[in-house]
Amino acid sequence: QVQLVESGGGLVQAGDSLRLSCVASGRTFSSSAMGWFRQAPGKEREFVASINWSGTTKYYEDSVKGRFTISRDNAKNTVYLQMNSLKSDETAVYYCAARTGGVASKRGYDYWGQGTQVTVSS
Repeated sequence: QVQLVESGGGLVQAGDSLRLSCVASGRTFSSSAMGWFRQAPGKEREFVASINWSGTTKYYEDSVKGRFTISRDNAKNTVYLQMNSLKSDETAVYYCAARTGGVASKRGYDYWGQGTQVTVSS
């Protein structure tokens, strides 16, 4: 089993930057692909970014490409999402997720964090 805890959310203005962190429990983190998802009010959860076990492969949803960066520090059991030039329509609860396998993917995640609220004002 894996437990994930997100942090770093908050209230920012459009155009600002924010970095989210997700700390994973146990010693399975280094072999697991990780992902970030978000759920805006009234919408279903959507994929944002993923990273493979070693950090060599990354996928991004098209709208965040070039602005968001996913990274990981396996020694700290932590995955990050650096979000730059935030837009007001990106207000959402952001979730960290882990796969049992090590290949980055847009789906197939088995463990989820509780989420952290990101509010972007205009």
